[in-house]
Amino acid sequence: MLTQHQIDQFHRDGILLLENVADYNTLATMRDALAALVEKSRTVTQHDAIYDLEPDHTTERPRLRRIKHPHLRHAVFNDFPRTEPLLGILQQLLGPDVRMHSSKLNLKARVGGSSLEWHQDWAFHPHTNSSMLAVGLMMEDCRMENGPMRVIPGSHQGPVYDHNANGRFCGAIDPDSVALNYASAIPCVGKAGTISIHHVFSVHGSAANTSPYPRPLLLYEFMAADAWPLMGVPDIEAFDSRMICGQPTYAPRLEAVPVRLPLPAAVNLGSIYENQTQLKRRYFTPGDTP
Repeated sequence: MLTQHQIDQFHRDGILLLENVADYNTLATMRDALAALVEKSRTVTQHDAIYDLEPDHTTERPRLRRIKHPHLRHAVFNDFPRTEPLLGILQQLLGPDVRMHSSKLNLKARVGGSSLEWHQDWAFHPHTNSSMLAVGLMMEDCRMENGPMRVIPGSHQGPVYDHNANGRFCGAIDPDSVALNYASAIPCVGKAGTISIHHVFSVHGSAANTSPYPRPLLLYEFMAADAWPLMGVPDIEAFDSRMICGQPTYAPRLEAVPVRLPLPAAVNLGSIYENQTQLKRRYFTPGDTP
């Protein structure tokens, strides 16, 4: 469980790192599940509902940017947020009724795994209130050379920035148009089993992976059950199936939150990696592959 100091730190900085949240057996099962998914990707030649591919992905050398919705691909990814200590941590920060918004597994392939430009999660899915956060589990040890996620402390207390390019959503902030202290960003590094927690308004991004080791980061987005997406709920049964504890509600809680809708839709639909290809001025250098 979180101490009051840790809760205060999260609210002050919009980012919190916690060690030893996943145990050895859970990590081992996750790694086996990931290895099986990577093996199956050898026959995939373009992005699909499961895989987002690195540009140099081949049958002989599978290289992935992301596995989409891992909680639907293997039980271990679905079970993890429903177990302690993570479940208790989420309830401390979001209340007794918690829903999963989505999950993703960003692999950050060795020697050149793609960078991600600065962005705010809120820009992709504004809700009726801001009781939302993301949890990232480091499935392997993560160091600076792995291209860790970096979070600008205190940025969650600022505005929601423009994430458009050429009049269309691109899922990234033009780094030259916003006076953010990028140098202050906290790198999310740590031993396998460490988690990061960042607020839905927090500005974050990551450099390319320059190391010979992959950086699998399992990401979940969670919200209080009374936070409802402003873009609508196309399938209420699927929406309610993502409750991880407590009870759903059909009475959204409204807050005076800043809102920018992710519209007009991105030129390149799909994952954030595809969205961001339209950004002309970049902060991070895309990875170079051998």
